[in-house]
Amino acid sequence: MAYLVDRLILHAHLLTMAGAGVGYLPDGGVAIHGDRLVDVGPSSLLRSRYAAHDVIDATGQALLPGLIDAHMHSQWTIARGVAQDIHHWMQKGLAPYAAHLAPEAALAGTRLALLEAVRAGATTVGDYALPLEGWPEIFAETGVRAVLTATINALSAQDMAGWRLGDLYPFDERIGQQRIDAALKLHREWHESEGGRITVLFGPQGADMLPRDQLRLVKQLASAAGVMLHMHVAQGDREIDQMMKRYGRRTPDFLEQIGYLDDQLLAVHLTEATEDETDLVAHSGAKMVLCSGSIGIIDGIVPPAVRFRAKGGLVALGSDQATGNNCHNLFNEMKLTALFNKILYRDPTVLPAWEVLRMATIEGAQALGMADSIGSLEAGKQADLILVDLNQPNLQPLLDDPMRTMVPNLVYAANGSEVDSVMVAGRFLMRNRQMQTMDATAVMATAQREARLLAREVAADPLHRELALLTAMEAGQL
Repeated sequence: MAYLVDRLILHAHLLTMAGAGVGYLPDGGVAIHGDRLVDVGPSSLLRSRYAAHDVIDATGQALLPGLIDAHMHSQWTIARGVAQDIHHWMQKGLAPYAAHLAPEAALAGTRLALLEAVRAGATTVGDYALPLEGWPEIFAETGVRAVLTATINALSAQDMAGWRLGDLYPFDERIGQQRIDAALKLHREWHESEGGRITVLFGPQGADMLPRDQLRLVKQLASAAGVMLHMHVAQGDREIDQMMKRYGRRTPDFLEQIGYLDDQLLAVHLTEATEDETDLVAHSGAKMVLCSGSIGIIDGIVPPAVRFRAKGGLVALGSDQATGNNCHNLFNEMKLTALFNKILYRDPTVLPAWEVLRMATIEGAQALGMADSIGSLEAGKQADLILVDLNQPNLQPLLDDPMRTMVPNLVYAANGSEVDSVMVAGRFLMRNRQMQTMDATAVMATAQREARLLAREVAADPLHRELALLTAMEAGQL
């Protein structure tokens, strides 16, 4: 007798990511009931075991776990493209926009980021922001799996308005406490909400942006809550300069001193980490998030992910911010991660396609502490998955013998537009390229309107004259 389930997806090129490889089955599928995968295996076996209300023939498609974007600043999608090709991207590109960002514009940016990310196959998003009213609700509405982090720093906008490169940040502990209180409120109201689909981490923005005592307090609060610390670590020479002037120590050494280096830490970037510092962080059990596109564009640096992994550390992928990375697309991040490191090491065998695909799926889930529920297609896990149309010119021909070409082509040739369907917790967020939980036209129209309003405010502020790209505009290069 066949068991009745909600959905069967059959006849796909199945990539489960179970085990040490990609877990390929040439004619595989999944059985889904509620928000869970109840079975994964050959299509013939699933067909004999189950009947379903919805049977999907995925012939010519790849079926794989949803992609995990572990670090994103979604609100800044509203200012996409204002801060690349320059030195000091934050001060000379982003700052005038940050000074005028209204809540409506920030939330429009979040919606646009999620629309883009989901259409390119992301099912889990680790978003990092000052928590605005309405921000978590967007993730609840759109159905994406969210790992939300409230930014915690002790920097007031008023004090930072007079800050100049090379000066120490002016800490305001009252602001720091307000940020801590906001993070606690977000955690209290949203952690494990939406059936566990939304979780909340604690986010000290950087070791250079919060006084030592408040850093220790945040660590204690996160430990008590049983959640990770999502933190920028050694993210640039500016941070290292701040740390040396304030504490006489570089960031990794300082974090070890105050008890931050352990498996509770999700360390983003490690852009300026030396080899010894990379080893120190990896050996501590901390996890790393690598944002290849962002750091490549805004800093011209390849972060030490290869060494981190060689020392036993786990590395997840993130898209960071669209002001200077210009996209929230995990296919882009996979390709750039592989290419940048091959070029850096002058070795074509470094970070092969299957490794970066695992970084975007199961290893990303492991880094977030979520591998028991997502990251691979296995019975009992959440039904977070994507279907990719392989009948596209850039993914053809499809060869299985003597060498299988699908995985390299997904990493090096796909651009995200080939994603046909996206499912989170058994619910389609996109099906047959049609968004199910978002009005794409309305999202883009609202973002365009809010972006123009923001740009108008920036243009009226003399601060905009510090934008480094104005010179290129005046020369007709933009």
